[in-house]
Amino acid sequence: MALGGNPIFNGKNFRGATQAPPAPHAPYGQGQYGYGQQPYGQAPYGQNGFGQAQAGWNPAQQAMSSDQLQDMYNRPAAGPADTGRMTFDDVIMKTAACLGAVIAGAAVTLVVAQGLASMLMIVGALGGFVLALVNTFKKQPSPALILAYAALEGLFLGGLTRILDGMFPGVGLQAVIGTLSVFAVTLMLFKSGKVRATPKAMRFFMIALIGYAVFALINMVMMWTGAVDSPFGLRTEVEIMGIPLGVFIGLLAIGLAAFSLIMDFTSIEAGVRAGAPQRFSWTAAFGLTVTLVWLYVEIIRLLAILRGDD
Repeated sequence: MALGGNPIFNGKNFRGATQAPPAPHAPYGQGQYGYGQQPYGQAPYGQNGFGQAQAGWNPAQQAMSSDQLQDMYNRPAAGPADTGRMTFDDVIMKTAACLGAVIAGAAVTLVVAQGLASMLMIVGALGGFVLALVNTFKKQPSPALILAYAALEGLFLGGLTRILDGMFPGVGLQAVIGTLSVFAVTLMLFKSGKVRATPKAMRFFMIALIGYAVFALINMVMMWTGAVDSPFGLRTEVEIMGIPLGVFIGLLAIGLAAFSLIMDFTSIEAGVRAGAPQRFSWTAAFGLTVTLVWLYVEIIRLLAILRGDD
């Protein structure tokens, strides 16, 4: 499982996507102003002169009727999809495919025996983490690896949901609704132009993300070593004015995940405007999937902490 921030959207994948290839240079002695160029109206040695028909070319065969010319004129200009460029529709379809793989993986751990589900959850967490790193640093997106990542994350999410929903019935459905709600609100704010990934906001995001990552690492080590007995570690072991620390940390993490969605939307918009190759729609879908997985985990954990504090 990746934490978000999506370094895959650092611009390296889109850089140069719209640069035209260099114009071919004519060989030495040919081309305009080149040495050996023939005077205007005269053909090189052994070739037909200006205005003379070349062998195998018949002007009558190339003539087009006025109806054909009008039909060509009336045709719409080629869009991004026609020229092999990334579009918003491509990103939506690829993201839907990734989320479908997540749902399929989650369904497996929700229907199998509890022991097998726990084992699959561990496999999904470790495998998803490895493939997240592979897909992040891979120069060219691989649809197979991205879908495999989504399926493994589905195994992890399904097992996690099964455990927490068994302890606190209803938190699974609430987490799904909460994730979709945050996604929808973030998308509307982005489309309205009220929220943007400005340089100042990016600096705050990176500082907060590093702080959160350090806390999560320390908390995990303390849980593994048995330094704390709480199932959520320091999140529920420490209280501030009677409120578990995990509530404040959870709200911060959800805010970071929501801003990570803003970063994703910004990068996708930039990629479409820059005319990035169509294959990078898989990169965009992967980034959104990473963030949505992170957002879901933080929401269901916050709900479980709140329910456990009742």
